Amino acid sequence: MSIDFTTATFKDFEDIDELDAFQRAKEFTRFTDYMAANGHMNYRLNTTTGCGPEMDVVTPYDIKPKRCVCFVSNDYLNFSQHPMVKQAAMTAIGKYGTGSGASPLIGGYFEYHKLLEEKIAAFYHRTANESVIFTTGYTANSATLLSMLKKSDIAIVDMGVHASVAEGLRGTNAKTFPHNNLSALEHILKTVQSTFRTKLVVVDGVYSQDGDVAPLDEMFALVKRYGAYLMVDDAHGIGVLGRTGRGVLEDTQLLDKVDIVSGTFSKALGHIGGYTIANPYVTNFVRFQSRQQIFSSTAPPTVMGIIKAIELIDEEPHWRDKLWQNINHFKKGLNDLGLDTGTTCSAIIPVKIGDPHVTGDAGRLLLKAGIFTNPILYPAVPRHDARIRMSIMATHTKEHLDRALEAFEYVDNQLNIAKRDIN
Repeated sequence: MSIDFTTATFKDFEDIDELDAFQRAKEFTRFTDYMAANGHMNYRLNTTTGCGPEMDVVTPYDIKPKRCVCFVSNDYLNFSQHPMVKQAAMTAIGKYGTGSGASPLIGGYFEYHKLLEEKIAAFYHRTANESVIFTTGYTANSATLLSMLKKSDIAIVDMGVHASVAEGLRGTNAKTFPHNNLSALEHILKTVQSTFRTKLVVVDGVYSQDGDVAPLDEMFALVKRYGAYLMVDDAHGIGVLGRTGRGVLEDTQLLDKVDIVSGTFSKALGHIGGYTIANPYVTNFVRFQSRQQIFSSTAPPTVMGIIKAIELIDEEPHWRDKLWQNINHFKKGLNDLGLDTGTTCSAIIPVKIGDPHVTGDAGRLLLKAGIFTNPILYPAVPRHDARIRMSIMATHTKEHLDRALEAFEYVDNQLNIAKRDIN
């Protein structure tokens, strides 16, 4: 079987019948070489500076690392560079060293882990025993779901949820419903009401590709009407949305009501790791039944930086205000150019293009102009919904954003990517 590289995606190489694993890897390498030759490999580019609104990027087009305006980081408040966050992490290394040495179940549970569990629980107005932390946000989802749901249970999942959710559903049943479609969700809830032991609806608070939010207030009422449970991953919501930065759950007054909340420390909190918030008997179960809690080493002492970042959300709310000034300015500028930003209402702003190869060309032109972005293609999004995905930071300046807008205007002149009439 010959794969047409002009229309292929990464997914086409996951499993090729007539090729063994090593042959398949070789064929995939031919494809990535083809992408690189066409300037479509804006992936795994090496950067030589830390997360920030500008980063030095090793591009295929420049001899030395190029200073680019960057929209690839989910460090929305840029707390990874906050002096107080860095100092908290360095102080912890000085006291505890650089590693934990064991899984949390058998000796790798230190006082800094306990402090972080208490801090993230309090952030959600919960008690300390209602939280459990993981080394990644991906693991928080996959580990929690793998331990909670078995062959007699079912997950009912929005089609737009993060890939970590799918990873966690391999041992159970699953049905998907069209994105944010409450009628379709209700139909499934009716259908499975008496068939499965546990019915868990799983959604994101903010969706990572479109930047839109779930209608959680209506969804919560619907789920409870049919005797099901609700899990919300608000990784992209905390620090960005909500009156005090507590995400979509705060906006919908559901902070203390949703059955399971998951999230990550790797976005607005500027570090790495994840967490699950639930009733104490659920978190206790996960601590002792999740394979990641039993067999994987836990986070290093630098998590003390996360504790400081959580405090800063309340102590320095001006970062969130500045972030929203940037979001509104940039989104308006893109829309004024006639570009399609979809239904976003968060710090994630897509420019929807549709054609994956035109999207790759757009990414190449932007990078050459010193604008580092992510072209997002199938299977991360539907085949004909490719886009340039950008994350806005509080530390972007108006000059950074305007440089990017000028670059998009140039790209539109070259590729005709505008989708709407300019008002």
